[in-house]
Amino acid sequence: MEHTPVVEGRPPSASELGVAGSVDGANWIDPPFNRYGYLHVRDLTRTATIAAGVPVALPEHLIDGAELGDFVDVLHATYTDACVVLHRGAIVFEHYDVGVRPSDRHLLMSVSKSLTATLVGQLVDEGVLRVDQQVTEFLPELTEWRGCTLQHLLDMRAGIRFDEFDMDDMNSAGVLLEQVSGYTTRRRDDIPAHTAAWIRELRAVTPHGVRYEYRSILTAVVGWIVELVTGERFADVFSRRVWSRIGAEHDADLIIDVEGFPVVEGGVCATARDLARFGLMHLQRGRIGDEQIVSAGWVDRVVARDQRLVDDFRVGYDADPTHPDAYYHDGWWVFDAAAGRYSGLGLGDQRLMIDRSTDTVIVKLSSTPKRLDPLLGAHAQAGFERLLDRLARRATSDG
Repeated sequence: MEHTPVVEGRPPSASELGVAGSVDGANWIDPPFNRYGYLHVRDLTRTATIAAGVPVALPEHLIDGAELGDFVDVLHATYTDACVVLHRGAIVFEHYDVGVRPSDRHLLMSVSKSLTATLVGQLVDEGVLRVDQQVTEFLPELTEWRGCTLQHLLDMRAGIRFDEFDMDDMNSAGVLLEQVSGYTTRRRDDIPAHTAAWIRELRAVTPHGVRYEYRSILTAVVGWIVELVTGERFADVFSRRVWSRIGAEHDADLIIDVEGFPVVEGGVCATARDLARFGLMHLQRGRIGDEQIVSAGWVDRVVARDQRLVDDFRVGYDADPTHPDAYYHDGWWVFDAAAGRYSGLGLGDQRLMIDRSTDTVIVKLSSTPKRLDPLLGAHAQAGFERLLDRLARRATSDG
């Protein structure tokens, strides 16, 4: 078991992280520079602050490493920078790689989508939004999106063309979005000037709501809608309604583009402990302490199995034969609805797993040698599930 005390200060240097060469705005998300870049987003891009509120300490009941089985080996094999495991509301395991500290904010990549969808749930609870509202109610100029609802965006079921299949293809829309949204330095002149401009150019190729296909740009539209209905910056809305209420120790960061458009689909940066707090809120059906952050009904929607979503996911390019009943819903990847087991996932193997069956939250922040590595991802997922089995047996023996 590895446990590092909190040390405040600037994120680690490139040399402390073992990164050779110059890291800049053009290469920071590409391996091996991502090892440094994921921890220095504020220095390499434009960001807005998601302010924390009053910090609340997480209890610790650290368990002996022998009880973890091969979990630590899995973490090392999958290039883990930070990991926090909460069981029954307490930290039972915490790991940081060389040079990484508990106070370091790490890019969450598409785990950001799960945070964004949770904020939507809070706005739905308050009657500010409805999931059956169409995009054109908020953005009437987006005529190609007519018939596309907020629910279609949350479930990745819009009919808009946006190629995100191969994230190793530097000409794919998913990769070019990095330049458009301000993730990386602009290197091409033939792409839209900013995110909103690109959204306006997109065209529908199938009816909305008929099939699943993962596309980050859909969540970008969700962020745009949130800002329109609240009249505030997304970072401020998320801070006031969610982040400042979960007991986070640290502010989070959010990448924004040149026009200030929020990169809610993949631009949130947070510490592993604070992401674990967010996961604990989900595990506790929207509650932290005595405060209901988002309704239990909204959280429960994630694991309300829908056969249509399962069937559509099975024929998609990211289907997982080891989890035949998996589906994508409300910004989350659901592996086992009956067990209440679901995750936020992001490139570079960022993971936030919620498991109701064992009362567990697992956070894993990483910097893998490839943007997307299905084999490493499967190895990490299998390691998570073995750990959950061990925690379940431990809980049974403890009574």
